[in-house]
Amino acid sequence: MVSEAPPFWWRKAGWEAWALSPFSYLYGRVAGRRMKTARRASVPVPVICIGNFTVGGAGKTPTAIAIARAALDRGLKPGFLSRGYGGTLDVTTLVDPDHHRSAAVGDEPLLLAREATTVISRRRIEGAERLVREGVDLIVMDDGFQSARLTLDYALLVIDTRRGIGNGHLVPSGPVRAPLGEQIRQASALLKVGDGQEADAIIRTAARAAKPVFVSSTQPRPLPGIAGKRVLAFAGIADPTKFYRTAEALNAEIVVRRSFPDHHQFSDDELADLMEEAKKQDLMPLTTAKDAVRLSGKTGPAAELLWMSQVVEIDMVFDDPQAASTMIDTAFENCRARRLRQK
Repeated sequence: MVSEAPPFWWRKAGWEAWALSPFSYLYGRVAGRRMKTARRASVPVPVICIGNFTVGGAGKTPTAIAIARAALDRGLKPGFLSRGYGGTLDVTTLVDPDHHRSAAVGDEPLLLAREATTVISRRRIEGAERLVREGVDLIVMDDGFQSARLTLDYALLVIDTRRGIGNGHLVPSGPVRAPLGEQIRQASALLKVGDGQEADAIIRTAARAAKPVFVSSTQPRPLPGIAGKRVLAFAGIADPTKFYRTAEALNAEIVVRRSFPDHHQFSDDELADLMEEAKKQDLMPLTTAKDAVRLSGKTGPAAELLWMSQVVEIDMVFDDPQAASTMIDTAFENCRARRLRQK
């Protein structure tokens, strides 16, 4: 299995999904009630949450980075709040990209910390309060839409148009995290990523609920010398096929593909196997920024493979250049209204 999501989640519902449907019914009742009735704490700055309908990667982290960059361009001081998934630290921590390693804080927080102040916390309110003490005037929360105990001023749900919502069933029958009606009700807007058609139905549903729909695409940064290069592409992310499509868009010739689970911490044996395969076939190792940060700061095979590898960096680009500013403005307006109500 190359991600935490079983493959049948992303196919038309079959016997596996229907066999698990009683458990999905119970899960949906609990998840929906939790979203509807949860008591949420507040902080004195706007909170933008980047979430998605389903388990698995949809482009939340590059979206969070794009919004933070737009805030920085406006002279604001954004800060990222992450749960630190995949890391071992269970205390609220200010992430230092020059000191922390992915095994401790998770890979995504290290990517975020290269851009702006980043805090990881299993308890979102504690993390948000820490960011406020660090002087941020806008919090961008990476994930946590369904489970946050924090008042959200803007909730953007990212959806990959090639994967959509999979078979449409709730966990464990499918990848959907909570009842779709409740998710759409609490969303501020949707962000449609890519040019596929698998998300069309859910986007129509959101549009009928008068939710704005923004459009974006992931664009790889130029990688000189990669065109025509024979590569060994390896990735430990939720949807490795997305990375392979990106590599092909850069005109790399993928000779070998190696997929690993999301947030995977590579063993020395796995690293040695990758290097041996690359050397045997005279291939350049090619990987993602998330995988690169999991290799960084280490010695031995990890350092050697990272030195050998080219890293594909991607940016989330909105079709409407004003999209991020619109989201930020709305978050500030909602925050002001919220604080007035609390007085």
